[in-house]
Amino acid sequence: MQIVPAKTWSQQKAFLDFPWKVYKDDPYWIPQLRMEQSGLVGFRTMGHKDPFYERNECQAFLAVDGKNVLGRICAIWNRGHIDRYQDGVGFLGFFDCVDDAGVAEGLFSAAAEFLKQRECTILRGPVNPSLNHTLGLLIDGFNSAPMFMMTYNPPYYEKLFEENGFTKSQDLYAYWGEIGMLPKINEKLQPICDQIKERTGAVVRTANVRKFQQDVEQFLNIYNQALTNTWGFVPMSLNEIKEMAFYLKYLIVPELSVAVEVDGKMVGASFALPDFNPRIKEIGGRIGPMRLFKLLRRKEDIKSIRVLSTNVLPEYQMLGLGLVLLNGLVPKVMESGITNAEFSWVLESNTYSRGSLEKGGAIRTKTYRIYDRPIG
Repeated sequence: MQIVPAKTWSQQKAFLDFPWKVYKDDPYWIPQLRMEQSGLVGFRTMGHKDPFYERNECQAFLAVDGKNVLGRICAIWNRGHIDRYQDGVGFLGFFDCVDDAGVAEGLFSAAAEFLKQRECTILRGPVNPSLNHTLGLLIDGFNSAPMFMMTYNPPYYEKLFEENGFTKSQDLYAYWGEIGMLPKINEKLQPICDQIKERTGAVVRTANVRKFQQDVEQFLNIYNQALTNTWGFVPMSLNEIKEMAFYLKYLIVPELSVAVEVDGKMVGASFALPDFNPRIKEIGGRIGPMRLFKLLRRKEDIKSIRVLSTNVLPEYQMLGLGLVLLNGLVPKVMESGITNAEFSWVLESNTYSRGSLEKGGAIRTKTYRIYDRPIG
């Protein structure tokens, strides 16, 4: 068995193909869109490189035995994280492996060596490739498919990490709720939100279809500023925001995207995404003209959503505008015929959000773990 960098076209293709080997008999696995993953791994896609790699570096590795691929991993040097935290942390991501601790250790060591050469002292992950994308190792909640843009892996991955010296750094949770809970929640929220709106002059609106790209970029700018004090968060660059907004504008349903404005300025936003995963499974994770049509047709027919983000600018966070956003989103969700929602992800250390969801009746259904291991 050898660990080799995925540099040639055939090696990169093998890297992207490998999950189909690991998950071929797993009914819950959803392939990631290949074109998207290719960019996030740092491969050039039709001459384009993801803007995340304008300042960061990534090296993909394969574990091979002859022509047989046994595993894959990426070592990710996130300069934005190093500049922000000065903690010596380098990252691993896009990990998949057969059930063999020795193969896994070979992959972990290759990633650690790449990062050691860049003066990193801690190996953290999985992140794919940052906290602004998919992350975490699923350790609880294997009895259902993941929601859109959430990770999934076999149960034995936890053993591969822990047998090779990784320890828990942080857990993330997914919460589930069914729409029948919402009227009671809104009944409690309405008088409180009326008082907040009267006191602040806040106005709630849905996304502007005519200026949708602009609105989505503003949503992401608020996200960037609102999460400044969140564990491990690194703000996206302007080009990263523009790239993500370009893709999100095709995925977001305007009616499920709510903004709150004070004195004409957008100061908070909440948006939910339809769960595209069943459709992604149907098209096999590959994008072509017909497959793209199948993926995006009649988004309103999808009755499960993932509530992805509810954020308020830091200087407005103590005014209760998060409740106003939720209060504004609830009627839109009910009108759309949505039947259930997942709130994900929520950091273990975010006791305020966890408490609010649990008081509202949401049920914790999945746990994802970020691991650390010393490099040395």
